[in-house]
Amino acid sequence: MSMKENVNFVKDELNSEEKFIEGFVKVERFYKKFKPVILGVSALIIVLAVAFSVKSYMDGENKIKANIAFDKVVTNPNDKEALATLKETNKGLYEVALYLNAKKENKSVDVNIKYLKELSLYQKALQNKSVGELNDLSMQNDFLLKEFAIFNKALLLANEGKYSEAKTALKLIPQTSKAYELANLLNHYLLTK
Repeated sequence: MSMKENVNFVKDELNSEEKFIEGFVKVERFYKKFKPVILGVSALIIVLAVAFSVKSYMDGENKIKANIAFDKVVTNPNDKEALATLKETNKGLYEVALYLNAKKENKSVDVNIKYLKELSLYQKALQNKSVGELNDLSMQNDFLLKEFAIFNKALLLANEGKYSEAKTALKLIPQTSKAYELANLLNHYLLTK
């Protein structure tokens, strides 16, 4: 290597070291300028991480308590302590327990869980033998037992002697429905009426 190349090599090395030191000084100035903000954000991140961990732990504990309480309520519906624990820890399971207990006693209960509420309304309509209530339920597009409500409505109409209305109602049940076979049987019966 020639002397000129050595000098250029040393200059390049010094320039890169200068740039490194310059960058370090810029970072240090930035840190000194925004030190409270950086420390505050860091502390906030740590606090949020701890809070999230504690919340996850507490949710897990509540889930375990709720499951144990639900199991106790299923085996002994009169366990008031388990019902109270269930009400505190998990409202949804509490309403399921109320629904199951009411169903065992052939009562109806108001629940806010969508499908259980629909089942409760359906059972109430069947108990009341109400064509109007079954009609209202069958008119809901997202009703879980829509076709069965239509079938039961047709069955009640047939029992009342309104055969043409029953036949019209049965036509609303699609062939892909699980209730179609029942509708077919009722249709065969209505052919003679």
